[in-house]
Amino acid sequence: MSVRRLADDHLQPESFQFNRSFTAEAKKWVKKYPKGREQSAVIPLLMLAQEQDGWVTKSAIEHVADMLGMPYIRALEVATFYTQFQLKPVGKRAHIQVCGTTPCMLRGSEELISMCKKRINPEPFELNEAGTMSWEEVECQGACVNAPMVMIFKDAYEDLTPERFSYILERFESGKGEEITPGPQIDRIFSAAEGGPTTLTEAPTKKRVSASKTAAKKTTAKKAAPAKKAAPKATAAKAPAKAAAPKAAPKAAAKTAAPKKASVAAVSPADKNRPPKIKKPAKPDDLKLISGVGPKLEGVLNGLGIYKFEQVSKWKKAEREWVDGYLKFKGRIDRDDWVKQAKALAKGGEAEYIKVFGKKPR
Repeated sequence: MSVRRLADDHLQPESFQFNRSFTAEAKKWVKKYPKGREQSAVIPLLMLAQEQDGWVTKSAIEHVADMLGMPYIRALEVATFYTQFQLKPVGKRAHIQVCGTTPCMLRGSEELISMCKKRINPEPFELNEAGTMSWEEVECQGACVNAPMVMIFKDAYEDLTPERFSYILERFESGKGEEITPGPQIDRIFSAAEGGPTTLTEAPTKKRVSASKTAAKKTTAKKAAPAKKAAPKATAAKAPAKAAAPKAAPKAAAKTAAPKKASVAAVSPADKNRPPKIKKPAKPDDLKLISGVGPKLEGVLNGLGIYKFEQVSKWKKAEREWVDGYLKFKGRIDRDDWVKQAKALAKGGEAEYIKVFGKKPR
């Protein structure tokens, strides 16, 4: 293991104090441990200090030790042992941790490291001229399926190409890193297969629906059965009323079926949550460029009056749920992120899509 030392004295601030919000958070962490075991909170408190200042200073280590009633050397041992703690100043806008373990190396992490050397500093842990960026190479970050990847502070950026990584560096360097969505930078949901789901994508068949209706009728019939058995014990005067009992069964069945009608009404074309429609324009957008939309779905969307990327990009949660229900997708719109794709396509077509997702729209 490499030797880890504190930064030189001229880089160390004279003192350290948690600000108000971090003080409250630190107290919460200390209370999570039993009385007499408060020193167990040393790691989360050091992480809070790093989150506040960007790195762990000598005065921060001593402040945390004082809070927990532990010797300075014990807190120093923790800070210098775990590589998650930065012991020197890092970039204020981005500190980039490039994974260089085998899966990432095989998929191009060496190109990402070369880019960091050229654009930030030839040496790891060193700042660029503006003091805004720094980098280091690290071991496995646990997303091998999505290799190559980097961590920037707390966020992971995966499935990187040199072009996409260059764009991310440019955004962070200009102070606009929040514009980049963390996670996979291609058409992938978390660590699922690239390109979206390939199984269980079809809606239930009519046979399955009819089978469930049959089961509901059987349940209703069983509930109505006791009324028939009670008929022989009834007196002659009450016989007509008992004879009418079996006729009540269809009403019970109708009540049981009522919720299903309500669910159908939830995606009625007249529903207030239905997205606004427009007349077919002279040049409708090619909605098939949105991953997850094929020729058939494009026709259905056109039938709903959806012709432009801009329309899809403005869908709110209620509207997405309505379309999900209408198309019987159950969350596919959010899984494939239609809205984000549509925003990119509406803003700048294929060029903007490539910037955002690192690949051409299909």
